[in-house]
Amino acid sequence: MDEEIKARPQRKVREGVVVSTSMDSTIVVVVNQRVRHARYQRTISRRKRLYAHDAAGDARVGDTVEVVETRPLSKLKRWRLVRVVERAR
Repeated sequence: MDEEIKARPQRKVREGVVVSTSMDSTIVVVVNQRVRHARYQRTISRRKRLYAHDAAGDARVGDTVEVVETRPLSKLKRWRLVRVVERAR
């Protein structure tokens, strides 16, 4: 049993800013990622919008949150809210 648990890969964890809470129990989180360009070696900022499940509804627009990868919950939702890192001012 222990071998099965150890063999399971870790879930992806991302940190981003909440940009929308208008849906019921769903938040939209923007994750910024800085990557190096393969040819030109310049730093590029890439942005990804993740739909995350927020059952308690405690996240607000502007909050910095941590989300974790999960099974598909709907057509677009594949992430779940773990915690609110920092509240918006």
